[in-house]
Amino acid sequence: MNDLHAWLSQQHHGLRTFQIFQQKLETLGRDDPAQRGLCRLLSGVVGSYVEAFEAPLPVEIADTAYRRLLTLVGSLDLHGDGARRLADINRVAACELWR
Repeated sequence: MNDLHAWLSQQHHGLRTFQIFQQKLETLGRDDPAQRGLCRLLSGVVGSYVEAFEAPLPVEIADTAYRRLLTLVGSLDLHGDGARRLADINRVAACELWR
């Protein structure tokens, strides 16, 4: 995370910086699975900001995303042991609702 912080602190505050930051989080999460959850959550925060500047989703994509989210939430075991909860967090972190 220190490398990401250093990189970010040297960037302009424009939208492109946020998009590149998301890419860097994706790479870090893929290369270091132990950080996948944190990276994905951070990417979600950044993504909300980026999405504020983009057009609304087509209905078909929104419907697919909704079904996937509903299935994902239904599969979570909030009372599972630590290993199960970590697996759920990492699975959520790896989820892409729109693809």
